[in-house]
Amino acid sequence: MKMRVWIIAIAAVVIVVALGVHLSRMPHMASTGGVPSQSGVLHIVAAENFWGSLAAQIGGAHVQVLSIVSDPNADPHEYETNAGDARAVAGANYVIENGAGYDSWMDKLVSAGPGSNTDRKVLNVATLIGKKEGDNPHFWYDPDYVNAAAVQMGQDLVALDPANASYYEAQYQTLQASLAQYQNRIMTIKQQFGGTKVAATEDIFVYLANAAGLDLVSPPAFTAAVAEGNDPPASSIVQFEAQLKSGDVKVLVYNQQTVTPLTDSMKALAAAQGIPLVAVTETIQPPSLSFEDWMNGQLIELQNALK
Repeated sequence: MKMRVWIIAIAAVVIVVALGVHLSRMPHMASTGGVPSQSGVLHIVAAENFWGSLAAQIGGAHVQVLSIVSDPNADPHEYETNAGDARAVAGANYVIENGAGYDSWMDKLVSAGPGSNTDRKVLNVATLIGKKEGDNPHFWYDPDYVNAAAVQMGQDLVALDPANASYYEAQYQTLQASLAQYQNRIMTIKQQFGGTKVAATEDIFVYLANAAGLDLVSPPAFTAAVAEGNDPPASSIVQFEAQLKSGDVKVLVYNQQTVTPLTDSMKALAAAQGIPLVAVTETIQPPSLSFEDWMNGQLIELQNALK
């Protein structure tokens, strides 16, 4: 009887050892690889919440998305990364950045990541649409660029997780239907108010103004300087003030997240002239909104101000 017990015990030890060896030889499904982690989801890190919202909607239940910049008081141009950001990027399956110098800090985080993370995908939106540093980086205000980024996100998620390809494709179609609401409003504004002269305190509004067929008359030297946090040339300030006093400008658009004494003075001048003010934001505000609901809300304000 004792001999039988010993035989069973030895057999059990052999099985446990063999099982341990087998598990140690299995591929490690960590979130640093280009496959779903042990939690069964892809880990995505987006530099800004406008791109993160799109990725989250396409990925649905099969992704976890961290958007690094979502604080309304944070300027993506000047964001300072921390150890938590570095760990998140190092462990991500998919990284999304705006590019064109807008979030160059993300390039540093990606470069500092583990060299073995060869399966991780990185989407640089500027590179995707053929833009470079020095170009206006506010691509999320251009509906065509938004659509191009969404297409690429869908393709990348399918490549990372082909087992759920049909799910991502269905999610992408749902997103496209949702994006159509704000993009159709842009077309409505173009039909109703195309050619209307408008002004803006910085170049965040350029792409949207062009898409809506509005005549953005603000001096480019002024709007570009404000967007970069620089002092505009004195001549551009004089020109801008003259435009606001001319009676031709119907709306002044300003960035609610970029407040300076100069932009405040331009807003005050516009208000004194009876020009409606329309606020836009750099990132999704409040962060709980979807990308398209945020955009649509801003467009409704613009549409009402143009009436």
